[in-house]
Amino acid sequence: MTQTTFLQHHLLSVSLATALSLAPLQLSHAADGATAIPNYAEQVQQLEKKLYTGENALKVEKPDLDVMNQAASQLAADMPQPGLKVGEKAPDFALKDPYGKTIRLSDQLKKGPVVLVFYRGAWCPYCNLQLHTLKDTLPEITRYGATLVAVTPQMPDKSLGQIEKDGFPFEILSDLDDRVVKSYNLYWEVSDKLDNAYKHSFGLDITAFNGPGRRGLPVPGTFIIDRDGTIRAAYADTDYKKRMEPADILAALKPLAKKR
Repeated sequence: MTQTTFLQHHLLSVSLATALSLAPLQLSHAADGATAIPNYAEQVQQLEKKLYTGENALKVEKPDLDVMNQAASQLAADMPQPGLKVGEKAPDFALKDPYGKTIRLSDQLKKGPVVLVFYRGAWCPYCNLQLHTLKDTLPEITRYGATLVAVTPQMPDKSLGQIEKDGFPFEILSDLDDRVVKSYNLYWEVSDKLDNAYKHSFGLDITAFNGPGRRGLPVPGTFIIDRDGTIRAAYADTDYKKRMEPADILAALKPLAKKR
């Protein structure tokens, strides 16, 4: 088994607080005072180096690792090209934020392009790392006239906890029946064996975040949607460590801003 595979699964057990204490985010600033664009992949490398070196390196039992590796391989085989593609129309939706307000995609598009991000939940350190890089990139996103919207299957109170703890200043919406995740071709479901492995090795119960009987998750994905609802850039990968880089999001938004 490769070190990369080992890392992929162990990070499920690490809370954001632990992750950030082990590998603080290096959110630097440019010489002219402007915020530098964070590099998600570099921050993942920093995090994993801290987590998997030294006497406190995380460990997990081999039977559980085998289950997780098999599940990862099966997901990659089942979804070789997850997510909607560039040029397709983004399905409209209406979901509630943690405060009970209904947010509709088409309403957001009236104001400008939308950066639509699907993430797994507050329990996922990679998701939290991504949300922090997006938070740091938000001034540049809004400079291009775009709105950032995040969608997760978790219950609203879990999202509220993230907002209160980390101060995320963008919409986080709960897809409680998985309709939106499915419409963007990102949905998959945690099997009984994988669920048991998560519980045994990490104490992670997906239903504690998503609600009773709900073990569906999105393949993490990002879509840059033009005002007319057309997807202009897209990124989704069954390897949940991989996310669209903030620099790539901004590069996709730049030509859309010129159309305003």
